[in-house]
Amino acid sequence: MNTKFPIVLALLALSLPATAAEPTMTVDKDTKTITIPAKIAPRKLEYLSEIYPIEVVATLPHPKGKKAHETVVNFTVTPSDVHKALESFGLKPGKPAVGEGAVATGPEVKVTLEIPTADGGTQTVPIEKTLVDKKSGKPMPALKWYFTGSNIRQSDPTKEDKAYGADLTGTLIGIFPVTDDVVIQTNLTMKEEPLIKMETNKKLLPPEGTPVKLIIQVK
Repeated sequence: MNTKFPIVLALLALSLPATAAEPTMTVDKDTKTITIPAKIAPRKLEYLSEIYPIEVVATLPHPKGKKAHETVVNFTVTPSDVHKALESFGLKPGKPAVGEGAVATGPEVKVTLEIPTADGGTQTVPIEKTLVDKKSGKPMPALKWYFTGSNIRQSDPTKEDKAYGADLTGTLIGIFPVTDDVVIQTNLTMKEEPLIKMETNKKLLPPEGTPVKLIIQVK
């Protein structure tokens, strides 16, 4: 038996740099709050020739996040885990909307973002304040945010197995009903989508890539 082989593997393992654990979300049942580590998302992705208006709030990074080119923040948690956390507060998901005439339903939640300040502290702002109209520069008005839960779909068209849609697309929170593969949606419909073209509020938000915290709380 070659006794040197396990020793070599052990020495190799010691020489490799430690891998930092991915940040995880915090669920506070006393305040009914979910805190999700996130980062300010890039607005221009290398594979695209233009910058698209914001249509969602939080997605997985590209390429797992199918709408990572039109989001405020990126995160790394699993959307269905956020769904389970909301259910642990006693909430029952409503129904996500998609397409013309569809309206999202579900228990209302509050969505905020904790961002760093110039003095080394932090401030928590409504997610609407992180968005401004591309033409006027005015902040997005206050919206209602609903725990809709996601559509359930086939992960592979050739198989009968079904999966939580938001896990497949990586979208956690949507503004317009452009997809029903989300966990949370607003009260906006597709009628407003052509009229409201939003961009991130660069006067308020820190630079792209800055760690922030996305906070979801039961109202």
